[in-house]
Amino acid sequence: MSAPIIVTALLGAADFAWADGLRRAHFPPDRNILSAHLTLFHHLPPSALEEVSARLKRLCAGPPPPARLTEVMLLGPGVAFRVDSPALMAMRDDLADAFAGLLTPQDQARPRLHITVQNKVAPVEAKALAAMLGQDFHPRPLKIVGLAAWHYRGGPWEPAMKAMFRG
Repeated sequence: MSAPIIVTALLGAADFAWADGLRRAHFPPDRNILSAHLTLFHHLPPSALEEVSARLKRLCAGPPPPARLTEVMLLGPGVAFRVDSPALMAMRDDLADAFAGLLTPQDQARPRLHITVQNKVAPVEAKALAAMLGQDFHPRPLKIVGLAAWHYRGGPWEPAMKAMFRG
């Protein structure tokens, strides 16, 4: 059965553990079916998997893109950390150009890169968490170690492929 493809950047082990721990602590447990992630594309057609894989592998032949966590973001019914990475955004832009005719409206728009740690809660709960996380937050580097493609079939994402940066 074919399924849409999601493309993400892979976090370094320490950053993943930190973000995923926050997600497990603050995301409604009945809705938290995913680990912490940094989405680049939400819905590419399954027929593009071979081309997506080839392009992700080529992008990962070089060094990892520098990235920073820059602020706590309030998402209305949730909270995330904004990610600033011009190099990662340039990679995403290259992929968007390559798949321009296949992009959904959501993926045609330039994203605000972020890692969600809470979603689908009452806005007052999200505001409280954003305020709490903001008290101790300081911008800091974020390690990006690779790129991955996933199959979306309505539940937890199924890995399709991953490539690690080599540079």
